[in-house]
Amino acid sequence: MNLSVPMDVPARSRERYRRRYQALTAGTGRLMLFAGDQKVEHLNQDFFGTGISAQDADPEHLFRIASHGRIGVFAAQMGLISRYGMDYPDVPYLVKLNSKTNLVETQQADPYSAQWMEVSQVQEIAEESGLNILGVGYTVYLGSEEESSMLAQAAQIVTCAHREGLLTVLWMYPRGRAVRDERDPHLIAGACGVAAALGSDFVKVNYPRGPQAASDFREAVLAAGRTGVVCAGGSSDSPHAFLSRLHDQIHISGAAGNATGRNIHQKSLEEAVRMCNAIYSITVENRSLEEAMEVLEG
Repeated sequence: MNLSVPMDVPARSRERYRRRYQALTAGTGRLMLFAGDQKVEHLNQDFFGTGISAQDADPEHLFRIASHGRIGVFAAQMGLISRYGMDYPDVPYLVKLNSKTNLVETQQADPYSAQWMEVSQVQEIAEESGLNILGVGYTVYLGSEEESSMLAQAAQIVTCAHREGLLTVLWMYPRGRAVRDERDPHLIAGACGVAAALGSDFVKVNYPRGPQAASDFREAVLAAGRTGVVCAGGSSDSPHAFLSRLHDQIHISGAAGNATGRNIHQKSLEEAVRMCNAIYSITVENRSLEEAMEVLEG
């Protein structure tokens, strides 16, 4: 992998940036992100109920999966990481810097998710604790009346993170009363272009719907340029359907990875670890769908 280090990474941090990028992607440029930020985003509806493993009710389930499964990075809020990180110091972490609940719906108010903490605070905690923090993440809701504030925060986060040699992932979701179709391929491509303009290393977006999704998504990958595009995993699906879609996202659309939460953590630990490993085999190891299913089946 020929890594092009952004010019906003200063000389003192360039080697740290390279090491973290290497660790994040195993030298492939592809990211397998295990998403654990739904504790805020979706409250407890993703962690307790019919069809969800009883193990998922305990937040530590996320850390056990991240510790035993093959992942690029585990994304969660700093509070969770600080409460469990001492028992899981080898897990590669990405700190989610903003989150909001889903209680206020779009018809009531356009979405806004303010920054919880500064990049400098994340860096200070990483240095003092020795935690393996590789990067930070932030969500922007394009089309919201508050998008200008979120874009300004995102720009500062990318700049400050790169100054410290940290990687950045921007969650870019078109959402608000001005947005007619959040899954419109052309709009998703536009969101990827915004992430590129902000200088992010990766952008997480939703995958478009429809039979032409894999080919339509190429526009987003092209629009992102040197910013890697990763697809949100979405709600739980059958393992075969999920892995098949993931294979198309990478090998037809040209995506640089995936960000998966519910399709992993809603399973028991053993099943979740095997699902992690199957996703990793497609994303990072370039395995076929058939080979990934063999991994899943143990």
